[in-house]
Amino acid sequence: QVQLVESGGGLVQAGGSLRLSCVASGSIFSTNAMGWYRQAPGKQRELVARITSGGSINYADSVKGRFTISGDTAKNTVALQMDSLKPEDTAVYYCNALLRLRRGGEIYEARYWGQGTQVTVSS
Repeated sequence: QVQLVESGGGLVQAGGSLRLSCVASGSIFSTNAMGWYRQAPGKQRELVARITSGGSINYADSVKGRFTISGDTAKNTVALQMDSLKPEDTAVYYCNALLRLRRGGEIYEARYWGQGTQVTVSS
């Protein structure tokens, strides 16, 4: 059983900072990528930032220069430092992991989600 546990989030004024953390646990063979998505009310879930086991990092254009993702896929951890927050960053933020698991003699890939953490930025 794989579990993603998130921490951080909360309420902050515009211009402030928050830090999100996530750790994946369970019978994980290896981690291909970890990242953060967000979903605002009435909108689709969107990628915020992602880091791969090879060290590649991607950011949504809307957060470039303000958010910083860091992580250690070998330790199954990822964090998102969010600075210069704007009201439009308000959303539920979800940790996401693309994992390789072992079942019997086979290795397979699966995607997991955290439970989500609320980030609210007041103007």
